[in-house]
Amino acid sequence: MLRYLAHRILIMIPTLLAISLLVFIIIQLPEGDYLSSYIAELESQGEAVDPGKIEFLRRQYGFDKPEWLQYLYWVGGMLKGDFGFSFEYNLPVTELVGDRLFLTALISFTTVMFIWMVSFPIGIYSATHQYSWTDHGLTFIGFLGLATPNFLLALVMVYLANRWFGTSIGGLMDTEYLGQPWSFGKFLSVLEHLWIPVVVIGTAGTAAMIRRLRANLLDELDKQYVVTARAKGMAPIPLLLKYPLRISLIPFIADIGGILPQIVSGSAIVSIVLNLETTGKMLLEALRSQDMYLAGAFLMFLAVLTVVGVLLSDLALAALDPRIRLAGGKTR
Repeated sequence: MLRYLAHRILIMIPTLLAISLLVFIIIQLPEGDYLSSYIAELESQGEAVDPGKIEFLRRQYGFDKPEWLQYLYWVGGMLKGDFGFSFEYNLPVTELVGDRLFLTALISFTTVMFIWMVSFPIGIYSATHQYSWTDHGLTFIGFLGLATPNFLLALVMVYLANRWFGTSIGGLMDTEYLGQPWSFGKFLSVLEHLWIPVVVIGTAGTAAMIRRLRANLLDELDKQYVVTARAKGMAPIPLLLKYPLRISLIPFIADIGGILPQIVSGSAIVSIVLNLETTGKMLLEALRSQDMYLAGAFLMFLAVLTVVGVLLSDLALAALDPRIRLAGGKTR
């Protein structure tokens, strides 16, 4: 196990370096840079542009250097914990995204837990009670969840939360805690506001997972080994948990590497509607304004989530299915 972990971690290093190169190239693909966008914005507002000041800023931010040298400076800074400077906010990236990355990770983790806690019991019940009225009802609700846009559900939940619970959703915490250090009161305020984005973002994922788990479990329940176990008198619940359910969960465990970045990137529109202090809204603004270091930090965060998620899914698959060997050895 330790040898396998060391091997995977060594592979992660060149993988992240390759991803950082691709991220830098993609960010540099649009013509110009942040200062070009800044000049165009000033000119559209009818304001005069000082060429000397723009040239000074270009030298200060390193835009006058070759792109390969800019990339080396950026990667070298990240290795030292310096993710660059945000031109839009006039702050170092590390100071700007600290709370946002934490809140994004909190929402992502809570959403994954919400999806699994809701979809697994419903999917199991729906599969074991196929074509019952409850199965039809849950299937209908699942289709509604898949068909409802997240931004529309966000608007509805904002109204219901304010009307029924008196919770004003205009962020992830009350305004009095914005920009303040973490405290118990701030944590409780985050918990009070957290359930709305979790329900909104997790609805579509929950509906999709219910349908997939139901289909996978129905396929396993019809196989010969299940019929044989039933004929030998094995109790239904131990039989379900020991064999069919474990095999049905393999696709979901394998998807861990993709579900975390999908939740982070897919919540961008919801973040705008709910005015959440997460990475989604700021990432869109950084890409639009060509704030390269800020956008690059967020994209590398998504890359790290993907790489770490794939490693966790591989370890979980080995624990779930004894046929999988991490070392790649042959089984008898």
